[in-house]
Amino acid sequence: MIYNSLSKSITFIGSAVLAFRLIASSSSVMACSANQGNPETAQSIYEFSVNDIKGEPVSLEKYKGQVVIIVNVASKCGYTAKHYAELNELYDQYAESKGLRILAFPCNQFGHQEPGNAEEIQCFVADRKVKFDLFEKIDVNGKEAHPLYQYLKKEQGGTLFDAIKWNFTKFIVDKNGKPVERHSPNTSPKEMLQNLEKYF
Repeated sequence: MIYNSLSKSITFIGSAVLAFRLIASSSSVMACSANQGNPETAQSIYEFSVNDIKGEPVSLEKYKGQVVIIVNVASKCGYTAKHYAELNELYDQYAESKGLRILAFPCNQFGHQEPGNAEEIQCFVADRKVKFDLFEKIDVNGKEAHPLYQYLKKEQGGTLFDAIKWNFTKFIVDKNGKPVERHSPNTSPKEMLQNLEKYF
């Protein structure tokens, strides 16, 4: 009888400890998401925080008053060469004169075409003389999608469904931090020029 009582007590304590750990873990995840921004209540991209390619947090408030292109990138995609080249051209032409900013987010969710670690990705873009801002590899779809991308998809849904369909999907964000356009991978960066000029 004493043994049964002791066994029940141990089981109860174990369950309580497990429940506490689960609550603590959930709170930690919620706090992390809250720090990154809330896609349900956000009014602009300025309410989000992301990590740069070196893992340092960056508040998107730093882009206030600038037209921004946000793009998910990959180093082993059929679109890679053309998109990086044309994004470079746009940046060289309009960063100084019009304040254009380009935010590139590596993502490995499409055909595993961005498999490298942060150092390898940095080497890849350095070889292509990329000057625009590069961020930490993230998920753009699914349960682990970064809150910024949840917000972008909510504000600018896609054709048929809102999920990002492939590498190099591009969002234009206006000077107020509002996502105003979404362009598919089939649209090259230079083909977006007339659209960008509406917001400069």
